Amino acid sequence: MRINLTKKDLVNQVYMQVGFSKLISENLIDEFFSLIISNLIKEKKIKIAKFGTFLIRTKKERLGRNPKTKEEKLISERNVVLFKPSNEFKDLINKKRK
Repeated sequence: MRINLTKKDLVNQVYMQVGFSKLISENLIDEFFSLIISNLIKEKKIKIAKFGTFLIRTKKERLGRNPKTKEEKLISERNVVLFKPSNEFKDLINKKRK
């Protein structure tokens, strides 16, 4: 059983189910991801109905420690992307199989 879903898998699914050429399917997937990324950078939050919400949170600078060497190091401030699934998405994931 495969764990990862690749861009190539998505392109093939669009190609098979919608009938676009592979080149058009790949461009569609690229544009979709570019749209999400650019809007997330600009707005800091994107809500996709019945799927979930992506948001950017800033983590403050902090002191970290290497667990093996116990060496302390300063971890710089950075932005992280969080995902909160919608209730519909959670319901689909937690639906009991009959």
